[in-house]
Amino acid sequence: MIPYSLLDLAPVCEGSDISGAFANMRDLARHAEDWGYQRYWLAEHHNMPGIASAATAVLIGNVAGATSRIRVGAGGVMLPNHSPLQVAEQFGTLASLYPGRIDLGLGRAPGTDQPTARALRRYFDNAEQFPQDVNELLHYFEPAQPGQAVRAVPGAGIDVPVWLLGSSLFSAQLAAALGLPFAFASHFAPDAMDQALMIYHRNFEPSARLANPHAVLALNVVAAETDEEARYLFTTQQQAFVNLRRGKPGLVPPPIDDIEAFWQPHEKLGVAQALACSVIGSADTVRDGIRAFIDRHRPDEIMLTANIFDHGKRLRSFELAAQAMNALPT
Repeated sequence: MIPYSLLDLAPVCEGSDISGAFANMRDLARHAEDWGYQRYWLAEHHNMPGIASAATAVLIGNVAGATSRIRVGAGGVMLPNHSPLQVAEQFGTLASLYPGRIDLGLGRAPGTDQPTARALRRYFDNAEQFPQDVNELLHYFEPAQPGQAVRAVPGAGIDVPVWLLGSSLFSAQLAAALGLPFAFASHFAPDAMDQALMIYHRNFEPSARLANPHAVLALNVVAAETDEEARYLFTTQQQAFVNLRRGKPGLVPPPIDDIEAFWQPHEKLGVAQALACSVIGSADTVRDGIRAFIDRHRPDEIMLTANIFDHGKRLRSFELAAQAMNALPT
């Protein structure tokens, strides 16, 4: 069995509100800790009504305070939106409050649309700046040197594992060059997954932070008592993707009986491509699907995610997924 972790976006469902989303987030994290999940990561998004994880570092502290053992982190912080010093200070603070439990995953996309990116007051002209920002951030976590003009307080000398996230080859190459762990966003952009993994493993350079490559793949998993129920629950995520592509992101919708009546053929094809890394079904179906995914792609760790409307059904899905992981051969 490989380690399994959980990615959450603090979803805001129709008929609920942000306070309810945060209460569900804490409840899910406490259950995930009991079910053996290795990490609980939150992802930064902005200007999306159905996703409440904009202030990612704040929510990480909230989840860490509601749990006691599970690692909590960002999957990830979108570095173009922040100064490296501020991120180092935030995560140095979190790691001081919750020693040995905080992860920092970094992405190079803004996690939003262009008007919102401009409103965030940082400007990201091209990919050339991202490696410089990553190196600057890593520097702030090193022990401060005599005469150092700028230091992260807290942050300097604090052990915060830094990950690079990506959905293309760029971050795979950078993670390999810097000797950092790498997480690929296969749950919504799987096209370059195999090539990114190959590049990361082939080019990995050991570093003081990581001796051997460590690659995480994300997988959508919706588990229920029957295959039919799971497919029904999955229509929530399918609708959300179509709404996003239509330029109408909103609150997380309830599942529907007839997804075919909801989308156009080209939309169905686009969702199928984006969510190709998905396992949907009963406990047995999910166990077999996860095992096939791991056998084919050989990740060092798997990050499970699910956008399910009903909180109780979402809890049950992650519980069944954990049982499936624990049923896999070592």
